[in-house]
Amino acid sequence: MKLLLPLLMVVVLLTGCTSNTTTPANTPTQSASHFAIPSTDDGLPGSGPIRRYDWFSKLWIERRSHWATQVQADQGALVFLGDSITQGWGDTLGGNFSGVKVANRGISGDTSRGLLIRLQEDVLSLHPSGIVLLIGTNDIEEAATPWIVASNLRLLLVELKKHNPAMPVIVCEVMPSSPEKQRPAYLIRRLNQLISEVCADQPQVTVLETWKLFAGPTNDAKPEEFPDLLHPNAAGYAKWASALRPLLATLGFLNRTPDEFTIENDFVSLFNGRDLTGWGYLPSTPDDAASARSWQASSPNAASWPMVKEAVSFDGLTASPDGRYVAQNGRMIVTTPVGGRRVQKIWTKQEFPKNFILRLQFRATPNTDSGIYLRGPQLQCRDYLIAGPYTQLKNYRAGEWNDIEVTVQDNIARATCNGEVLEEAMKLPATGPLGLEGDNGQMEYRRIRLQELP
Repeated sequence: MKLLLPLLMVVVLLTGCTSNTTTPANTPTQSASHFAIPSTDDGLPGSGPIRRYDWFSKLWIERRSHWATQVQADQGALVFLGDSITQGWGDTLGGNFSGVKVANRGISGDTSRGLLIRLQEDVLSLHPSGIVLLIGTNDIEEAATPWIVASNLRLLLVELKKHNPAMPVIVCEVMPSSPEKQRPAYLIRRLNQLISEVCADQPQVTVLETWKLFAGPTNDAKPEEFPDLLHPNAAGYAKWASALRPLLATLGFLNRTPDEFTIENDFVSLFNGRDLTGWGYLPSTPDDAASARSWQASSPNAASWPMVKEAVSFDGLTASPDGRYVAQNGRMIVTTPVGGRRVQKIWTKQEFPKNFILRLQFRATPNTDSGIYLRGPQLQCRDYLIAGPYTQLKNYRAGEWNDIEVTVQDNIARATCNGEVLEEAMKLPATGPLGLEGDNGQMEYRRIRLQELP
């Protein structure tokens, strides 16, 4: 995290400039010139490019003048903020988030500095319930360094947090494009790395891995989803919406009613859907400590792995004290860790020495890494097609609910996902609890139930 100290210095130096953008809420009586791009950079927040092309200046005025008439109507909306990729999704975001009040504040061609200039009037005046932010691809085209974009993003987060520290923000990674669009993969990947770092100490911010979601074999955009190698088509937007829905559910925008499910005869529920009763943390083992040391010594990308000294029961709690595991409307949510990857494990208090069938459903955000512990050994449960290891599955549904079934007979487990075999003969110890791992991204589990066999 060496980046954060210089970034904080940039914030201290630059946030004072944002006072020039703090104005009363827009009203329909304001002239079009009020919404024009400032003619010079003097006194403007942030650094880097501000576009002033004729077409862009005209579009900037048109969209902002229209939004000024919508301030009251859009109060409390979930605001989607960005450039042409956001604008192209339309005023209702394609109807992808039914029941959610949304406001699209994307302007084609905009840059991270442009967002800083218009943040107060176009966004904060709405007192938004949350923000979905995607920005940076046009900065790269204008030859801004990834550092400049990340610095501007940091300033945006400072202003959003100042407005409402509890307001959730989803920051989407910059999507892949192409060198022929002056957006080479190595610059986008470096920018996304910096995005993760500037968000790492912001608990109200969740980073969504939208680069790996869309990157093709050469790390550029795929024509079947980005026909011009820059803007998503309908298939691309549908994929982005599927990636966002689990996070929006966790934040309370979607899936606000309890999951309705009738358990099969002879099965018992291991999770009541309301709280974490029956689950908790168990002390870390010597093998855990050794694995953590070895991994962290050998890889700069290794996850943090806090050791648990004493067992902790979560009976009656709707969330673990650290917030990593949350019970919400029938779902046990393994939340996205603040600060990057972090390995944690929640266990049943009960052990299972008999033969059994375990059934559950899971839903993963892009590139999520989780796992299901079977008396100790781990069955990988991930966003399989991106995070592996079962990348050839035909029935896996990215961003949707998937079914896991594990049958244990004589200490041998056979595991399937949507009917496809994951592990044919996984060796298990004679007894032990069941567990769920958190590592990277957000994973949701539901309908966790078990049938003991003779």
